[in-house]
Amino acid sequence: MSWIEAFLLGLVQGLTEFLPVSSSGHLTIGQELLNLNTSSADNLLFTVTVHAATVLSTIVILWKEIEGLFKGTFFTKEWNSEKTYVAKILLSMIPVFVVGMFFKDEVEGIFGSGLTIVGCCLLLTALLLSFAYYAKPRQKETISYRDAFIIGLGQAIAVLPGLSRSGTTIATGLILGNKKESVAQFSFLMVLIPILGETLLNIIDMIQDPTLVGGIGFMPLIAGFLAAFLSGCFACKFMINLVKRGKLIYFAIYCAIIGAITIGFNIL
Repeated sequence: MSWIEAFLLGLVQGLTEFLPVSSSGHLTIGQELLNLNTSSADNLLFTVTVHAATVLSTIVILWKEIEGLFKGTFFTKEWNSEKTYVAKILLSMIPVFVVGMFFKDEVEGIFGSGLTIVGCCLLLTALLLSFAYYAKPRQKETISYRDAFIIGLGQAIAVLPGLSRSGTTIATGLILGNKKESVAQFSFLMVLIPILGETLLNIIDMIQDPTLVGGIGFMPLIAGFLAAFLSGCFACKFMINLVKRGKLIYFAIYCAIIGAITIGFNIL
């Protein structure tokens, strides 16, 4: 993988991690278009690098919110709104934790299933976004514990390549009747710990088995990291504002088109 290819894939990762179009699906498509035959070790190291970059971009954009939650949780004795919010985030992470702990091999097997599964999941993403756009449930003031867990179930299902994590969680929250700005912020904050946990486990694997590090090179990793971080900062801020304006239908159309093209390309 050259640094230019890594830069392009980093851009794809950073943008699609927050836009409701599936980062894993677009990375798979991007690698196919660039005809990259990288080893599993190179893929793992690159994935860890760009995921770390997108986590950092989330922290930068949502720093005030994260700082407020941290102070309210660890520097006050009484049970307050910040502790309630953190408890809901922790509750939302249970489904994806269960999937990661007990179904990791099955999920990794699905990732190697080719572009057809990616295309089908992109079509499913389009359906979810369309339903969320046209559904008009009564708006709730705050995200309940029940809704937090259901949104977490959506995140667990969205481990499938091509099924957008942000699209699934935001659409689920909107269908349940939660406010747009609340759902967008909750969606981006709830993924921080799972991605950090996955990244940490991958780093531990690479430390225990040096053969997993691969030979991707320093420059491609730097290029991928910078591209993912900068595009992630843009996409995170852009997506929060976009959800507030309720423009998800355009991403539904995009996912439907890309999904259909992907399936057609793989069949041909």
